[in-house]
Amino acid sequence: MAKLKGTVVVDTERCKGCNLCVVACPHEVLMLNKEANVKGYNYSYMANPENCTGCTTCALVCPDACITVYRVKVD
Repeated sequence: MAKLKGTVVVDTERCKGCNLCVVACPHEVLMLNKEANVKGYNYSYMANPENCTGCTTCALVCPDACITVYRVKVD
């Protein structure tokens, strides 16, 4: 059975740092960045990209729809 590998792309200028995606991620992939965007919010980023399976939980809970998830099959 093929394994899924995912990647998360966050629109950093739209992210308001609500932390919902960080809490919702079952694989502890996301964290809030210490740097802020132009609006002054700490945005989320992939701290542990190797753990991402592309489950899309982070994108589903994002109230601002600023997360896009891509996934590919890996042999």
